Amino acid sequence: MFPDEVDTPLDMPARIRFQRYRGLKSFRSSPWDTMENLPLNYSRIFQFKSFERTRHRILAEAAAEEEGAMVGWYVTLHILDVPSSVMESVQSGKPLIMVSLLPHEQKMSVMHLLVRRHPSNTEPIKSKEELVFHCGFRRFRASPIFSQHTSADKHKMERFLRPDAPTVVSVYAPITFNPAGVLLFKQKNDGIQDLVATGSLLSCDPQRVTLKRIVLSGHPFKINKRSATVRYMLFNREDIMWFKPVELRTKWGRRGHIKEALGTHGHMKCVFDNQMRSQDTLLMNLFKRVYPRWTYDPYVPSSLTWFKREIIVDTDDLDME
Repeated sequence: MFPDEVDTPLDMPARIRFQRYRGLKSFRSSPWDTMENLPLNYSRIFQFKSFERTRHRILAEAAAEEEGAMVGWYVTLHILDVPSSVMESVQSGKPLIMVSLLPHEQKMSVMHLLVRRHPSNTEPIKSKEELVFHCGFRRFRASPIFSQHTSADKHKMERFLRPDAPTVVSVYAPITFNPAGVLLFKQKNDGIQDLVATGSLLSCDPQRVTLKRIVLSGHPFKINKRSATVRYMLFNREDIMWFKPVELRTKWGRRGHIKEALGTHGHMKCVFDNQMRSQDTLLMNLFKRVYPRWTYDPYVPSSLTWFKREIIVDTDDLDME
């Protein structure tokens, strides 16, 4: 019911456990530097100055070219320096598909796919779980992250693939120009691939900010008009002083801040914009930027043929009423 709420650890300080997280006064309007603390994998990818402008130019140049085979032609291709392992991997009786790449399509970047959960699959799909992608003419395996599809400059990460709303899937993958259809499959232990989501290619933007949110909760111990003594959110004085600038909110809509620490065992005095209720709960929202894992694998094992399992039960073994 509350997947973002986490327990404050007792065996280590909260300022160490959550040192990569920060508070935001407003998720919509607070600034976030897109070039801050980028991972090492960002040195291996390509970034467009304007992906849409480049896409329109490349597709227009490709449409204006008159060289090459026309639709419906039968052609013979002569390819040099083909390794023997490629021919050994080609199964007899199956066609060998060849495609020509547009400029930049051989480079890696952060691709964003807009998908919607397929109604035939109901099992939970966690973020960073390995899935099989069919994106345009490419097939590959990767571990993506999920986020909300909004028009803001920051997007909240989803821990699971939601069944009731479109979701943006971010993954390290070769650059592909849209329009391109997308199918997401999950490989089972028996080799069968289940369809989990369908959609289309959204964009190629390494600067898209995806934020993971955690929520620390506390309970009011004593209430005196607009101030309250809170416990169970933090457990030492140093942690309270570390998170003092972060704004607090409650489940009943109150907003406030930490005024001072009381004692050495995590009690703190907080001030709010209105009087609290004794059954209310205090919340502290913390955020950090997350990135996909570099798990791109172009090898996808062939899916086994699905078959209907029929079990014949002897009528003598059934209890008839």
